[in-house]
This record gives sequence, C-alpha cells and structure tokens, in this order.
Amino acid sequence: MHNPPQTSSPALPPLARFGGLVATGLRDVTSDPAALDSAGFWAVSADFEGGLVCARFDDVREEAVPAPVPGRWQGPAADDWTSSLDRAAYTEGVRRIRAYIAAGEVYQANLCRVLSAPVPPGADVDALTALLARGNPAPYAGTIRLPAHGVETATASPELYLRRAGRVVESGPIKGTGRTEADLLEKDYAENVMIVDLVRNDLGRVCATGSVTVPDLCVVEKHPGLVHLASTVHGELRPGAGWPELFEATFPPGSVTGAPKSSALRIIDELETAPRGPYCGGIGWVDADRGTGELAVGIRTFWIDRTEGVLRFGTGAGITWGSDPEGEWRETELKAARLLAVASGAYEASGGTPT
Repeated sequence: MHNPPQTSSPALPPLARFGGLVATGLRDVTSDPAALDSAGFWAVSADFEGGLVCARFDDVREEAVPAPVPGRWQGPAADDWTSSLDRAAYTEGVRRIRAYIAAGEVYQANLCRVLSAPVPPGADVDALTALLARGNPAPYAGTIRLPAHGVETATASPELYLRRAGRVVESGPIKGTGRTEADLLEKDYAENVMIVDLVRNDLGRVCATGSVTVPDLCVVEKHPGLVHLASTVHGELRPGAGWPELFEATFPPGSVTGAPKSSALRIIDELETAPRGPYCGGIGWVDADRGTGELAVGIRTFWIDRTEGVLRFGTGAGITWGSDPEGEWRETELKAARLLAVASGAYEASGGTPT
C-alpha cells in the first residue's frame, strides 16, 4: 500500500514538546544560531547535513505528555518499512569500513540506514510522541512540529548532545549497545573511549584551556529493550563563545560520525545512500533568557517527509576493526525493533513487547 506524495502540510499548529514542557505561540523562525544567544525560548532542529531551524515560542508551560488517544495516530503497517540499505549492502559497507581502518584512514565510522513507510496525509508527530512516551520512554524525548518549515519530528533519544548552563557545557556520548550488559564486548568499550577522545577534542576547540574533563567513562545505562555505554564530557566555554561557536566546533555529534571526524564524514558520504536529515542531528531547546539549553543527538527519531508522504526513521552502528558485519546489522535491527513496533501500533503500551 502506498499513499500518493503529499506536497502540502496539514493544518497542524506549530508546537514543541520536551519532557514536561510544551511550547506554543510561534513568534519567529531563523537559521541563524546566534539567535539562541538573544532572548526567548527556542526549539532547535539541526539536520545531520547542516540545515538548522530555530523556532521561538511565546507560550512555554509545564504540561505532561498527553495519554495516547485511540485512533489518533495511524502508523504504517509493520511490513511497510523499506530500508535505504538492505542487509547485503549494509554488511558490505561494514567490510569496506574495516578495509579503511586497515589502511589507516579512519579508526571508527558510524554506518546508518534510513527506513521509510507511507503515512496518511493527516499524520501528527505529536500523537506519535504520546505513544513513544508510553512504549519507549527516553530521557531526551521531544517533538518539534513546524509543518510550514518542513520540520515534523518525534524523538525518543537516550543521548545528550549538548547541555548548557551559562558558560558550562556538557556532552554525553553513547557508544556500545547490547540487549544486556553481558552482551557488551571489548570493542564496545574501545569504541566509547575513541568517541570520548573525539568529543573532548571538539569541546576543547571552544572551551577554556584545561577546563575539559571526563567525570564519567563507560557507564552502563539501561534503556527499554537494551543497554548502552555512556560517558560524560564537561567543559567551560571560553570568553566570547556562544551557540554559533559550539555548533561549529562539535557538529555533527561525534558519536554518530566517527574518528577522525573528517575521514568518517567522507566515508559516510560514500557509503550511505539517503540523507540522514534530523536523524543523527541535534534536537532540543534553548532558553536564551536563562542561558540554558539541552539538545539531544537525534537518534531513535521519526520524522515526516511530506514531499514523499512517508514517515522516516534512522538506525545505525559504530564500526571498528573488531566489528562483525552480521553483528552490526543485528545491532541496527535491535535499535529499531521496539520503536518501529510502537509506531506501527504493534506494541502494547501497558508493558507489552513488540510483536
């Protein structure tokens, strides 16, 4: 079943939702990151490819994510999803990255694929967010709904890209995934340490000399259906540095690119066949009045592409010399399974399991 391409957006009002906050009353939209150091409350969506949408809202209030309303979200059927890279192409990509590692061109690279499925013209990402909040709760869950600006995103991200409180900044890179802690391999720990070094270097470009520290390294975090290794990197912005300098120094996030970042980006461009969009980008909020903000890495993220009339979702894995091609494919399947079940209505929110 395929819906015809949609060239216009439904009449859904602009909205942003992050945890227990909801923002309405859109005032203005810009692609200039300097606006985040001005005034007001901003929702921020940064595409992996570099596109930036910053939307300022006038009305920000505490509001719990509403309970799912039966029938409000009509997701795709579980078997309607197609992948930008099939199993053979993905595992071949893993082998090619290992060859680049053997040649000394890169230490690690993230290889991703984008899944797509048709959705009805009136599909609302905020209704999907209500389902995700019950079926896959996440610390950095959020919604940005700006139909007129091409942003309709629902994320259940477990990963912190940037948190800012005044001059203090923090990043929480995740690398290493398994169903349980016992599944984590030596390569997962090595992968995490490599990315922590990259994030330290990125923050070091915009933080005061000597201020970058790693208070937590390779901590096991439990999330619905899987576990991750997560680390924390702190720093203090140097005088005169703000959001534009932070983005320039750290984007795209190191955990979804690889090391060295420049080499990894070149390999990603060569091997991946679809743009990542908000997946692996940055999604979150900035309160310019208080000098605070919190952006998630755009993983475990759905977005609506109105041009094609489809819902998209990205999944990937970090590839190192120790990677097994079939194992990495299974990791992408593990990361996607629960989320796709929720979006397709095949997950019972009251403690059910994907079917």
